[in-house]
Amino acid sequence: MDKSLMNKNRKYSYWIVGLIASIIIYSIIPWELALPSGPKVGIVEINMPITNSKKAVEDLNYFNRKSNIVAIVIRLDTPGGGVAASQEIYEKVSKISKTSDKPIIASMGGVAASGGYYIALGADTIMANPGTATGSIGVIMSYPIIWEMMDKLGIQYETIKSGALKDSGSPFKEITKNERVYFQGLIDDLHGQFLSVVAKERNIPMNKAAELANGQVYSGKQAVENGLIDMLGTFEDAVLLAARKSGHVEEPEIVYPPKKEKGLLDMLFGDILQKSPLGNMFMFPTPEYKLPYTIR
Repeated sequence: MDKSLMNKNRKYSYWIVGLIASIIIYSIIPWELALPSGPKVGIVEINMPITNSKKAVEDLNYFNRKSNIVAIVIRLDTPGGGVAASQEIYEKVSKISKTSDKPIIASMGGVAASGGYYIALGADTIMANPGTATGSIGVIMSYPIIWEMMDKLGIQYETIKSGALKDSGSPFKEITKNERVYFQGLIDDLHGQFLSVVAKERNIPMNKAAELANGQVYSGKQAVENGLIDMLGTFEDAVLLAARKSGHVEEPEIVYPPKKEKGLLDMLFGDILQKSPLGNMFMFPTPEYKLPYTIR
């Protein structure tokens, strides 16, 4: 082969290798950290019924670890949801508030009730619109009863159990007096947990907190007057407040957590199954910090 042609090919190979190396280096350098910019505020959104804490906790951890994020706003537009899920997100918000130097602000949208309000209690500051539906401090548990329908269809359902309360909440039988007492005790205990957090986080006497915690929905304006939240304001106000509390006066940049790619089945059925009560119909009835309806 011609020596000049070999040198030419080698030259092109060097260019290709150099180009590939440059692309790799460019892709792995955290440019958001390397280049100077204004303050960045991380936004964690909870905008549907709370059935799981995983995504919200991951997003909160992501922004808490990011050195270029100066503050966090948790945007709540939810009627609430599962007790344990709401408590886990609240605990994470509260931990960031207590241990991180990053301010964390709760911003309430149209609805931030029950479990949504529970989560907000962990933040440094709670802000809502005057017309936000919030509060609804309480616990609800409901399940369908279908034994009469099955009886009409000629379908029988047998249960073999190890204890008198083991099949409590079954939709295939009528609730007994002992089961009603059992469930009421469970609900009262969970309500007491909610009440204690309200009294502690809002610095409200227990007797006043108990008066407010009757399941009533409050407007944002009423919530401020009752000491349940700190101030009225929009989402933009919350972002600006978060930046100011971190020591920045310039306009902050809003940053959302990276999105995970959904598979085909998740895109087709994920949200449907998450929102549908059918999946829980034949399981133990679940107590919830949740509005039984949604205000829009």
